[in-house]
Amino acid sequence: MTTRVNFASLENAARDVKEWLACVAQVVAPPVLRIALAVPFFKSGLTKWDGFLSLSPAAEFLFEDEFKLHIFGEAYDFPVPTAFAYLDSIAEIVLPVLLVIGLATRFSALALLVMTGVIQLVVPEGWANFHLPWAALALAIIALGPGPLSLDRLLERWPRLWKQGGS
Repeated sequence: MTTRVNFASLENAARDVKEWLACVAQVVAPPVLRIALAVPFFKSGLTKWDGFLSLSPAAEFLFEDEFKLHIFGEAYDFPVPTAFAYLDSIAEIVLPVLLVIGLATRFSALALLVMTGVIQLVVPEGWANFHLPWAALALAIIALGPGPLSLDRLLERWPRLWKQGGS
C-alpha cells in the first residue's frame, strides 16, 4: 500500500499559514516594538523626578558633573546642563507615553532615536547592549508606522468614519 502526498494541498496550507502569520504580525508587531522602545526610556525618566515638575538633584548632578559628550576623543561638558536635564527628563516621560498609545508615533520614535545618538556620545561603551537595539527599534517604528492598534491610525480614519456616520 503506497501513500501519495498531495504536494499542492501542502503548499496551499503552508501559504495560508504564512499569510495568517503575516496578518497577525502586522497587528501585533507595531505595539510590541513601541512598548519595547518605551520601557527603558520611561523607567529612566521616572528616576529623574522628585515630584510634579520637580527635577531630582541627582538628575541635575548628572548633567552638570557626570555626563560628558565624547566627541573625537575628547570629553566636553553639556552646555546649559540644567536645561538639558529638564529637556531629557520631560522627553523620557512624554515620548514613551506617546509611543505606547501610538500618538505622533513616528515623531516620538525619531526623537528617541536622536536621544539614543546623544546617549551614545555620553556613554560610548553602551552601543552593543543598549544603543544599537534602541536605534533598531526606533528605526523599525519609523519604517513600519504606528500600526492598526494606535491613536494615529484612529485619527487617520476619523474623517472617513465621521463622514460615513453622518451620511
